[in-house]
Amino acid sequence: MSSALVKCFNLAKAVKTVAFRSFLGTSTSTIQSWSPAATVGALSTKCGLHTSYPMRQEKLLMEFFDDPKHWSENEVKVGRAWKTDELRIKSNKELHQLWYILLKERNMLLTMEHECNEKMEMFPNPERIDKVKISMENLETVVRERNKAFHLLETGETGERPQRQVKNAFGLPMVYRSCEHALPPFMNTKWIKSRHVSCGGRAVQKFLLKYREKLYNAKRKAKNRSRNEVMMILRRNPNFDLNLLRNRFPDVDIDKLRQTDKTRGHYVPKVDV
Repeated sequence: MSSALVKCFNLAKAVKTVAFRSFLGTSTSTIQSWSPAATVGALSTKCGLHTSYPMRQEKLLMEFFDDPKHWSENEVKVGRAWKTDELRIKSNKELHQLWYILLKERNMLLTMEHECNEKMEMFPNPERIDKVKISMENLETVVRERNKAFHLLETGETGERPQRQVKNAFGLPMVYRSCEHALPPFMNTKWIKSRHVSCGGRAVQKFLLKYREKLYNAKRKAKNRSRNEVMMILRRNPNFDLNLLRNRFPDVDIDKLRQTDKTRGHYVPKVDV
C-alpha cells in the first residue's frame, strides 16, 4: 500500500473520531432539532406552507355529498353563474381558489345527481350543474385572456396552441390543434396514419352528397315553418305590427307574403256605405 493511501485512511479515522466525540458532547435539545419532524416544522414555518390535521375517512367522503338538510327538499335556493366581467376584476390567487371551489361543487352535484337517479328520486335544482359549468367556462376564458395578454407583451405571440382547419376521414372540415411529439412527422407513422387519411373516395363523395342534402332539407323546413307561422299571424291579426314580424323573422319576405291569398282571414271586410 502506498504512503499516500495510508495517510488518507488515517485522516478519515481522525475526522470520524472527532465528529463522534463532538456528537456525544451535544445536548439533547440540539439533537432533537436535527430530527425530520423539527426540520419539516421549521420549513413549514419559514415557507408558510399550509398544514392541517388528517381528517377521518368518513368526514372526507361526506365532502362529496350535499348538506344533509337539503336532502329532503324539492328546491334549493342558489344564485346565478359567475359572469366574465365579475371574474376579470379578480386576482390570479382568487381565480385559483374559485376554480377549486367550483370543481368541488361540481363533483358534489354530480355525486348527488347519481345518487338520486339510483334511488329514483327527484334531484333538486338540476340547473345548478349548468351554472357551475358556465362559471368554470367563464373562468377559463378570463385566464386565457390574461395568458394571451402576457405572451403578447413578452414574446409578441398569443401563446396558444397553433391550429388549422383540415378535413377528417369523412371529408368534413375540422380544427386540428398542433401538439409536440417525440418523433418528427416523417418518422411518426402512427401520427401519419391517424391524421393523413384520404377523403376523396367514391364512398366519401356519396356521404357528402347525402349530408349536404340533409342540411338543405333541414334549412328548407325551418324556413317553411317560419313562413307558415307568419302567415297564420297575419291571417288572425291583419293589423299586426309588421316591423316586429320583420325583426323576429328576418328570412321571411313579409311584403310579398301579405299579397298572397293565404294570409287573408275568413272574415267579411267592412264596406263604407
